[in-house]
Amino acid sequence: MTLGLRDIEYFVAIAEHGNVGRAAESLGLSQPALSKSLRRLEVSMQTKLVKKVPKGIELTAVGSAFLVHVRRIRLLLDDVAHEVADLTQGRAGNLRVGANQYAIDHVLPAMCGALLKDAPKMTLKVTVGANDVLVPALRNGQLDLIISGIPTSPEGDFVQVHLSDDEFVVYASANHRLAKLKRVTIADLSLERWALLPNVVATQWLRRAFEDHGLPPPEVALETSSDTLRLHAVASSDLLGFTPRIYVREAAPRLPLVELRVKELTWRRPLGVRYRKDAYLSPAAKRFIEILKATAKEIAKEP
Repeated sequence: MTLGLRDIEYFVAIAEHGNVGRAAESLGLSQPALSKSLRRLEVSMQTKLVKKVPKGIELTAVGSAFLVHVRRIRLLLDDVAHEVADLTQGRAGNLRVGANQYAIDHVLPAMCGALLKDAPKMTLKVTVGANDVLVPALRNGQLDLIISGIPTSPEGDFVQVHLSDDEFVVYASANHRLAKLKRVTIADLSLERWALLPNVVATQWLRRAFEDHGLPPPEVALETSSDTLRLHAVASSDLLGFTPRIYVREAAPRLPLVELRVKELTWRRPLGVRYRKDAYLSPAAKRFIEILKATAKEIAKEP
């Protein structure tokens, strides 16, 4: 069985669009030419990969399984291309990094000088987001590594390197009724509304904490990955938030915010680097991780 790489790429486009006509348009091909490519691939594999449905096409069971393997092959080919470029062109590397807001604010700035001095030819592209965006992008090969909260049990397809911990706390407007209490328990928060991150590790932990105490999960009134928006929303309303303590302290001089000391809801979130297991890690990426680890140690020493 001989499979052409171009026919495989065309098959991916058909699968992603669910329609031969739209796939042909995206590829700049005629529909008959794309249909011919699909038939050629099916003949080579001696099986049907797609079937017609009222709205276009959908994959057969074999087609779905084939698509999974093709996507893995594409990631492998990308890794090979990056490695060949590093070896043949003598480049320091092109590094695509994803980072959550905490890493952007408190980790990357401290290491930028050392990184640019150590690898002056490296090109760096940084994408900011929460884990709900960063993890799929890493898994799909759109990012080389990400810096964000890491789970206590590593995912099977990732390697993760622990960097540091940051402490999450509950916070509220200084005018919130709970701000006047000397002692706040998790039960006191059961009827409150919240401004939270999307479904990331911190939010998942918060929900589990409520469940473990026999309470309903937090009612989310605002969900956003923007720390600035959450801080301002909490400061100007009766919403509660859950964020790294350092954010509350930094915002307190300009926003009426206070930390609510809730014993049951103080959480140390592990922060780390993740990259795909068995993926090509360029010299630039390896050096990037080394500098990150050194920077994290220095930040941990700060009072």
